[in-house]
Amino acid sequence: MALGRAYSIAITGLAASVVEIEADVGRGLPGMHLVGLPDATLNEARDRVRAATVNSGFAWPLGRTTVALSPADLPKIGSHYDLGLACAILNASGTISTNLKDVALLGELALDGRLRPVRGILSAVVAARSSSFTQVIVPAANLAEAALIPDITVHGAHSLTQVVGALENGEPLLAPKPIPSSQPPRYPDLGDVVGQEDARFAVEVAAAGAHPILLTGAPGVGKTMLAHRLPGLLPPLTTEEALEVTAIHSLLGELPKNTPLISHPPFVAPHHTATAVSLIGGGAGFAMPGAVSRAHRGVLFLDECGELKPQVLDMLRTPLEEGEVRISRKRGVARYPARFLLALATNPCGCAATNEAACICTSTMRRRYQSRLSGPLLDRIDLAVRMWPTSAPVHRNSPRSTESTQVVRSRVIQARRRAQQRWQKCGFTTNSEVPGPQLRSFHALGHSDWRPINDAVRKGLLSARGADRAMRVAWTIADLADEDVPTCEHIERALSFRVPTALTRLLS
Repeated sequence: MALGRAYSIAITGLAASVVEIEADVGRGLPGMHLVGLPDATLNEARDRVRAATVNSGFAWPLGRTTVALSPADLPKIGSHYDLGLACAILNASGTISTNLKDVALLGELALDGRLRPVRGILSAVVAARSSSFTQVIVPAANLAEAALIPDITVHGAHSLTQVVGALENGEPLLAPKPIPSSQPPRYPDLGDVVGQEDARFAVEVAAAGAHPILLTGAPGVGKTMLAHRLPGLLPPLTTEEALEVTAIHSLLGELPKNTPLISHPPFVAPHHTATAVSLIGGGAGFAMPGAVSRAHRGVLFLDECGELKPQVLDMLRTPLEEGEVRISRKRGVARYPARFLLALATNPCGCAATNEAACICTSTMRRRYQSRLSGPLLDRIDLAVRMWPTSAPVHRNSPRSTESTQVVRSRVIQARRRAQQRWQKCGFTTNSEVPGPQLRSFHALGHSDWRPINDAVRKGLLSARGADRAMRVAWTIADLADEDVPTCEHIERALSFRVPTALTRLLS
């Protein structure tokens, strides 16, 4: 009887845990038996690992091989255990005589012994570093991604033969190469937008404070045009934020090979036929991230949001409040970060007429169409703007309507810097994240400054949540104006983006 050990990492969403792989070769007919809650993909590893081992020139043990993955109660999902399984069996048979306790092994095996890339490497390497492993061996195609994590040695390999040679004989493996910095995406310029000063300013405020924004107007007024320019106004991600975003896209297999680090805010725009699973996350087995998590630290743009199912839209309410998605499954709860800037665009009615005179919808039809955006969801929208058709030559005279993305972006970055300095002791980076009690107690405003908000609440035009959200917007407007505290003018401007929407709902 011979016993071998190797180590791999269980990847369950963005969480990862160390898995000990024990291989026992005993008496019995040659075969391989897996225990320890393997999923269907891992069960298929028996055939992959045996074929890869034999085709790489190594002898398969002559006896019954039992492989246990511990802890036994942890679900094992994925094909990245293949390399660890093969090395544990070869350790049991004596082909690998060294102790593998300091090495984490990750990679899927092809039938000829080649190592194929796998998803979720970033989270796995972080877990390996936290568990005091000194090195991690990954497929060569995943090496650049694994090298993003500091303070741990990572090596790449093309095949099982290379890995065995390195573990047994000290043969060199692939070392990480310097990763070139990624180029910022080329977003269209804000200066291309003619007129629409209120909407342009609302987009600037949304970018500065990460506030949800709703653009309503007839086709062709520039809703989509403005939304596509929104991510260009955002500052680049910090190192910590970049690793968060990269880990999510690593799990989805969406990272570019040469520059795996996502250092700029993502822009995600799902189609208006998107389902709840594609938007929030889910799927068979352990739930995968949806569009809201793919847009983490970036922009989620839902064009023609009135065409989405109301039940799907309402699922945005929890992520907007908590910045996180929790998806329950039989074997656990998947948690994914989802702190995104939500941008919605919709027509005022179903016929989508280019102007009011051409609309063929009755008042009942318009109310039914507008009711697709529920009251609780609208209450979480900080900036609601109605856009109207403009005459191109008229508005070119306004200085703000000709400002480029670069000019506006500089103001946004400065405003975000002010907000970060203000809230850093509380652990927040933007005004939209600050809870209401802290928002009200941080800088107590005078009674006269609060009067517009108190009046709106008393008249039923604002909920308590809406009052807090209006104050967050007022803080952002003050930051853009380089003011230390919001003035009454800033508060009234913030209310102008909320009260008209509430008033319209009451009158209709």
